[in-house]
Amino acid sequence: MKAVIFFGHGARDPRWKEPFDRLLSLWIEKFPETTAKLAFLEMMSPSLPECIGSLHQAGVHQIQIIPVFFGQGGHLRKDFPVILEECRRLYPEIELSNSSAVGESDAVLQSIVEFTAKSID
Repeated sequence: MKAVIFFGHGARDPRWKEPFDRLLSLWIEKFPETTAKLAFLEMMSPSLPECIGSLHQAGVHQIQIIPVFFGQGGHLRKDFPVILEECRRLYPEIELSNSSAVGESDAVLQSIVEFTAKSID
């Protein structure tokens, strides 16, 4: 069984999470056959290890982690690799892989350009 984790920073204000909830809902609507969850680096739960643990208990053996960050800042270059390595030690039977930050995708950047163009019309 495969799953996707959308991994974000987290914030004190619970409203910050609303776009992540919409992202998750859009994924589930379009790809209902692939389990998807949210996880956060800090200030919100579940953490990445907690999320992977719950997916492991559900029988998932392959997880793709999608960092929903605009770019490769310190959190993704320094913190994320440490957390990912910890998760690999905790769950060696799960194949964990990750993409680059979503903000580095040309498709995402193009969507922002199109959003901006519509915003200034």
